[in-house]
Amino acid sequence: MKKNEIFSEVAELLMNRRLGKAIEMLEAYLLSHPRQNEMEQLNSLKNDYQLMADYWRKGFADPQRNQLYNQLLRRLYVLSTNIGIHDQIRNSSFLSTVYARPRNARKDWSMQKLRLDLENYVTDVAMLSLEEEKLRQQKEPQLQEGHLQMMNDLFDYIWTSRLWKDSLANAFKEMLLSPTIDVRDQQLMVSAIMLSGMNNFDINKLKVLIHVYQNAADEQLRQRALVGWVFCIDADKSRLYSELHHIIKELCEDERTRRELTELQMQVLLCMSTDEDARTIHNEIMPEIMKGNNLRITRNGIKELDEDTLANILHPEAEEQNMERMEASMRRMVDMQKQGSDIYFGGFSQMKRFTFFQQISNWFIPFYPEHPGISQIWQQEKGKRFLHTITALGAFCDSDKYSFVLAFNHVLSHLPQQMLSLVEQGDASPMPIGGEVALEDQRKPAFIRRLYLQNLYRFFRLYGQRENFANPFDDGQCVFFANKLFHDTPLVEAMLSIASFLSKHRQYAEAMSVLDNIDEQHHHFEYHMLMAHLLMRSPQNYATFTLTSATDHYREALQLEPDNRKALMGFARACFAEQRYQQSLEAYQKLMNMEPEESRLQQVQLNAAVCMVYLKQYDEALKLLYKLNYLTPDDEDVMRVLAWCLTVDKKYEQAAKLYNKLLSAEKPHTPDMLNYGYCLWFSGDVVSAVGMLRQFLSDQKDPQFSIEQELMVTERELISEQGIDDVEIQLMLDQLNG
Repeated sequence: MKKNEIFSEVAELLMNRRLGKAIEMLEAYLLSHPRQNEMEQLNSLKNDYQLMADYWRKGFADPQRNQLYNQLLRRLYVLSTNIGIHDQIRNSSFLSTVYARPRNARKDWSMQKLRLDLENYVTDVAMLSLEEEKLRQQKEPQLQEGHLQMMNDLFDYIWTSRLWKDSLANAFKEMLLSPTIDVRDQQLMVSAIMLSGMNNFDINKLKVLIHVYQNAADEQLRQRALVGWVFCIDADKSRLYSELHHIIKELCEDERTRRELTELQMQVLLCMSTDEDARTIHNEIMPEIMKGNNLRITRNGIKELDEDTLANILHPEAEEQNMERMEASMRRMVDMQKQGSDIYFGGFSQMKRFTFFQQISNWFIPFYPEHPGISQIWQQEKGKRFLHTITALGAFCDSDKYSFVLAFNHVLSHLPQQMLSLVEQGDASPMPIGGEVALEDQRKPAFIRRLYLQNLYRFFRLYGQRENFANPFDDGQCVFFANKLFHDTPLVEAMLSIASFLSKHRQYAEAMSVLDNIDEQHHHFEYHMLMAHLLMRSPQNYATFTLTSATDHYREALQLEPDNRKALMGFARACFAEQRYQQSLEAYQKLMNMEPEESRLQQVQLNAAVCMVYLKQYDEALKLLYKLNYLTPDDEDVMRVLAWCLTVDKKYEQAAKLYNKLLSAEKPHTPDMLNYGYCLWFSGDVVSAVGMLRQFLSDQKDPQFSIEQELMVTERELISEQGIDDVEIQLMLDQLNG
């Protein structure tokens, strides 16, 4: 969301407590963009600031000075943010239209009148339910249409609103928890407050969302409020609103809150992998499913195929195999859905072009059949059971349910008549792959939250004017566990599991940012092990960390658990990666005395032998390697290391036999060609060496590889030790590049 740089600079000055400079900058803006009311407010604030400064210059002691200064900072933040909101609206045709429409449609936006209208709707619905069916059907559409229009207006009014005063926030707190107001309306208001608070930080809107989260009886409402306040918190603003630290810490004292925050973080991260999941479904799962059934999708709909085909007669076992593959693919998709993947995004993203979704509030409104945009489709008789069953039991978010109902007539006309008849008669379920979800499970907080996040993800990915909203799914925003407001709170106990989750999904930098939020007193064994693991895969020097290498963290882990085999193995590998071969060897030797399992012991011995080769301890290395080669004669890794050790130890004939065996494999290992080329070259067989190195160059796929770099830099010392001088290297390069 684009903002005027002036207001960003004013906000930055305020965060750094530069009140005088911020006043000057905002005053300069208002002089060039005259607005009388705001200038009067700024002059009043400026006078208060100058009065305080005058008292200070005269040497008066004022015990309230710090408190007054903080109040002035906040007043200026509110004023500058409100002016910034006006500037954004004024410079955007989209925002100006949305801002003006509800304010023109409704003149009285007082909380008293608004609450009365919301309560009257509940009363009218209750009274209407007492009417005769015929009369109810006549009156209900008009009632629902009028109320929906009011809620659309209210939604747009809230999310385009300026920062709230305490009195307005308190009025919303009461409305959002009132049992006399429809909970669906309360949910929609919470979403609007979230959008507004994300675009421009508002301490009062944040407090409203937190209050609703802590006190709401309805789980749908409570989960929306949770997502809302998490997406609205801003660590930078704690420099202005110091109570933010206390508010967040107090929230995290609650065990349920900590559990829900941990689940929410994982669910947000799963939303971020939606595109990858969609590709998996489209490219891997759906083709197998379509192969295994007797349906084919054509441009004229889904066609049933004749089961008595010649192929079935000639190859009856093929049908069974196809069915097994199809069932396996279906189970895979069900498992993805159960693990939290958004398996329907790819399909339903194509159904967001209906005019229904041009109204912003329709992306957030809970699904209800009486919605004027779908009520006629819902009430039609044809396919009724099919439609109602899917929307009631399917694992679809509200947005996708609306999409499906809107597209229902088209879907219905493309279904095979036999399939539709079975569903309508109750002999078959219309549930799609991914499954039916029991009503009991649909009421669970995690399930409610997941579907709401899917609503949000669709909006921020697909809505045509999404650039006007701060996106919580941006890469820099989605890992909220890294937010400094959660530092030094009880939530720290869950940070390690989130960092581990990120690591498993190869999001190493993001995992680092979460670990950076863990204070030193919580740097336990698991912390150091995970940090070391991350640094092995992302070894950049992170300036924010005291310990910046994997070996540092493995060493700390071993201080805590000296005999931990996993930590010792990690330390050995990290030392090897940093070319600390002696330390790596010592660690492997210690492991050799600890490892009871034969197969793992052999791997440790092989790693130790590699270290010995780098340390030029060839005799010791060969003793280990000959033993391993005898015990596991077909192990190519052992053969490979042994061949190279023999090469550098100038036992070329023995090495050549091993390389010939390695390269006779069905799929030879390309680096073996390079090493064999060295072996042939070192032994004096230059012609064969040139041929082997050329074969290596034609087979290797690394675009960054340079044979000049390899011979002149990487292996320059090794080549010299074999008695080959610069002239011979140049001659070899000429042969290979010729």
